[in-house]
This record gives sequence, structure tokens and C-alpha cells, in this order.
Amino acid sequence: MREPVVFLPAMMCDARLFGPQIADLSRDHAVMSAPITQGERVEEIASNLLDVLPKRFALVGLGMGGIVALELIRRAPDRITRLALLDTTPLADTPQQAAARDPQIIRARAGKLSDVMEEELRHFDLAPTPHRAEIIALVEDMSQTLGPECYMRQARAMQRRRDQQTTLRKIVVPTMVMCGAQDKIWPVKRHTFMAELIPSAQLKIIEHAGHLPPLEQPIAVTDALREWLAEPLVLR
Repeated sequence: MREPVVFLPAMMCDARLFGPQIADLSRDHAVMSAPITQGERVEEIASNLLDVLPKRFALVGLGMGGIVALELIRRAPDRITRLALLDTTPLADTPQQAAARDPQIIRARAGKLSDVMEEELRHFDLAPTPHRAEIIALVEDMSQTLGPECYMRQARAMQRRRDQQTTLRKIVVPTMVMCGAQDKIWPVKRHTFMAELIPSAQLKIIEHAGHLPPLEQPIAVTDALREWLAEPLVLR
């Protein structure tokens, strides 16, 4: 039996971020999307997830989901069979980045979540595909579904997250680092650096995609995930 696949969505996103991949992989894998919405620290979110996730699983995380994925493999490396890190970063917020989140938290609390989300994900953070406006609308719907309290918790967790470069060097499972070629939030150069720190990691650049390749280029992302899932497991 193939190992189950767990998807961790980006900040203020839910399972719909990986809708095309979940639909395809569910034909022959047990698949689940796990929320990263509870807890004001990445460590707390990871701890809560480990209580409910399968005993062993393949792990896919995008953006903040990738940050939580790194904390999961730091804490429980024996439970994760393989890892895919999409459009994410191993680095902590700089003091300037952390400070810039405070006004956003205040605005979200004041009922301006839509305005905040327009700044979190701008049109030019996605590639100019025919579906760009549709994807932005979906992100807006996901964020409104999760609400301002969730945004405030996740922003706090992002402010306080640790640097995970040491964790990258210790990863021994089959790992894919994926990035949209036009991601402006965490660009290709950052992902090249990340892949170089992980022993035997493969770097996959998705053309004609920005920060959300699973929605921008769903077929290419699904194909890449299937190749990654077909790689032989590391015997321990």
C-alpha cells in the first residue's frame, strides 16, 4: 500500500489550493489536506498536526505550509517518508519583515481582511495566465472563509518562526523543492539555495507559474508530484 499523502496549504488557504492534485492523486493514494490554522507558533501548529496525522506519510507544503512541513520533519523525521517543499522558505522573518506584519494584523482585526489579503497576494505575484483573476478570487474566498482571527494567528506564527537551515541539512528522505518560475515572493534563487542545502534534493521549476503553481499549472505540478511519489523510499 502506498503511503498516504498529506498536503499543507499556504497562509489563509484551505484544501482548494491543491484541488487538482488531490483529485488526481486520490485515484491511487490516500490523500488528505491538514489545516495549519490553529496555534500562534509554528511549533504549536506542528504539535497539533502530529497528534492527528497518519503514523507515516508523504508531506507536501506550500508557502506557510512548507514552513510547517519543515518543523514537522525537524520534530518527527521518522514519520515522514518523503517531502515536497513548494514556493516556501527556510528562513525566519527579518526584524523588518516581522515588524511589518503588525499593521496588517491590526487592519485585519479592524475588519479590513480583504485589503490585507490584496497586499499579501497581488496580481503580479502570479504568472499572467488566463486563470489569474479566477485564482485571485479563489484565494479571496478561502481567506474570507478562514476569517480575520485565523489571519492574526498565522501572521503571529510567521513572525515568530525559526530559521530551519540546519533542518534542511539533516533531511534524508526523497525531497523535491518546487518553485514557480515567476514567483516574486520567494523567487527561484531562494529555492536553488534551499535545494543545495538538502542532500540529494531535486529542484523543479514550474514554467508560466508564480507563487501558486498548483492552481496556475495544475497538470505540471501533478506530474511532478507523481514522479516524486514514484521515487524509491530510503531504507532506515
